Amino acid sequence: MENQNQPNYRQQYSQQFNPQNFGPPPKTWLAESIIVTLLCCQIFGIIAIVYSSQVESKHRVGDFQGAQAASTNARNWVIAAAVTGFVLVLIFLFTGVLAAIADGGF
Repeated sequence: MENQNQPNYRQQYSQQFNPQNFGPPPKTWLAESIIVTLLCCQIFGIIAIVYSSQVESKHRVGDFQGAQAASTNARNWVIAAAVTGFVLVLIFLFTGVLAAIADGGF
């Protein structure tokens, strides 16, 4: 039987670390991370997946600033992977056109 004068630590803990107290978690960028990993740049995409997987777990334990930082880092790595993939495609196309011109293909 609990004493009425003693605080209920279980109730205080559940109220303090309830994710609903912090609102919805930030965007995870997980789907975008997987897409850029498969289609653009694997190295940057894997880094984006690591950060995007941290968003919900940090939010769930009450680290809202850490969750926001992980979301921002995931977004930045997704953008970096997409831009790198696009630039590499342009370089390969340009090199292919130059090779075709040099070979007399055009």
